[in-house]
Amino acid sequence: MSPDRLIYMANQSVGSSRARAMTRRCLILPIISKILDPRMRKAIFAHLDGGGAGLDPNVRDALETLKQA
Repeated sequence: MSPDRLIYMANQSVGSSRARAMTRRCLILPIISKILDPRMRKAIFAHLDGGGAGLDPNVRDALETLKQA
């Protein structure tokens, strides 16, 4: 799966701009955990290690937490 598609899927987990303002990392983390299989996680972590361009800041924080778990 392309990094662009993974970024899109991860960013969709936070929904609308209003939801983004209200959503915390602890709410995003379970959603990302469910939608990304191990191969997708490996790819999105590689993208994150490369700077994480295009990722919503809340998603980036959640991915950092998931990566450390």
